[in-house]
Amino acid sequence: MKTLSCLSLLLAACLVPTDRAVWSQESATRAKAVGAHQDPSPNDTLFVMRSKAIAFLKASQAADGSFSAQLGPGVTALVTFALLRSDVPVTDPDVAEALAYLEKHVQSDGGIYQGEQYQNYETSLALMCFHEANREGKYDNVIASGKKFAKKIQWDSDEGIDPTDPRYGGQGYGSKKRPDLSNTGMFIDALETLGTDKNDPAIQEALKFISNTQNLDSPHNSTTFGALINDGGFYYTPAGEGETKAEKTENGGLRSYGSMTYVGFKSLLYAGVDRADPRVQAAKRWIADHYTLEENPGVQQQGLFYYYHVFAKSLAAYGEPLLVDSKGVEHNWRRDMIEALAKRQQENGSWTNTADRWYEGDASLVTGYCLLALSYCGEK
Repeated sequence: MKTLSCLSLLLAACLVPTDRAVWSQESATRAKAVGAHQDPSPNDTLFVMRSKAIAFLKASQAADGSFSAQLGPGVTALVTFALLRSDVPVTDPDVAEALAYLEKHVQSDGGIYQGEQYQNYETSLALMCFHEANREGKYDNVIASGKKFAKKIQWDSDEGIDPTDPRYGGQGYGSKKRPDLSNTGMFIDALETLGTDKNDPAIQEALKFISNTQNLDSPHNSTTFGALINDGGFYYTPAGEGETKAEKTENGGLRSYGSMTYVGFKSLLYAGVDRADPRVQAAKRWIADHYTLEENPGVQQQGLFYYYHVFAKSLAAYGEPLLVDSKGVEHNWRRDMIEALAKRQQENGSWTNTADRWYEGDASLVTGYCLLALSYCGEK
């Protein structure tokens, strides 16, 4: 564990040069104003939260450059990506150590992973991280090979799957032998980050899977599940007998829930689906009907911080600063997110979830989620 004091790391974070709007030249002055108990703006609060979180992560990094290595390199990729998006420069020694750790997981097949179970998850996160860190083409070859590998393991005709099969176009965990929306959304995130054309076959194949994971009676949905609930939200996977992390309905429907609905929503946008398309509009209605930052709708506190991450990233992708809920109440979602995270941040700068499902008891992972969420919350 690093031994630098939290205060010294906070001061170092405050001095990081940046080209992001939220970290302006006045940031240090605003941070002092918060410390003096003057009336802070949301950006003041955001700045201090980010600085404390960066200090926590730097202090918790292992000697080999990893973060929570027991969970695999995906956490290191996610945290490093979050640090880079939070304006910690690629030349920072801790970032450099993390990148070197990730480079050790580049495999001969082009993937960036450890073991067979999380090949898509880890490769997709590493691709986004290396893209954010790429300077003067240093990671060009790693990125090109990793992208090719991620496309290769997509569930499609290469695996003998017909386009009418609800599994078609998805990505999943190796141990489950079936695709899911979480992995497919991560895959599309990586392709979007790398600037992949929306008409790329891999994206359009993934769109088929995403459409099949929406509770919507639609010509784009070939499952029997879409019409059972038909609320526009998304669930985990239509593969096999289907699976939702929320409860099934009495008629056998796979109940929509918050985190997957935001993943589905942004994935539709990243795949180039028009905002006027019924799939996008139905997802937006579900979001308006279930707008909250008090829980992950449908599964309560489980996966809350993953929900925060995809909530912020999705609404940033949609591009509207305000969201009107189903009761007609207007929400500045960025301010709501800043407030939600501010009241949950611990004294040491981290976040954790007492509902420890999906590894949300791990402080490095969850703090990475929160830094990423905040990276989309600069005041607009």
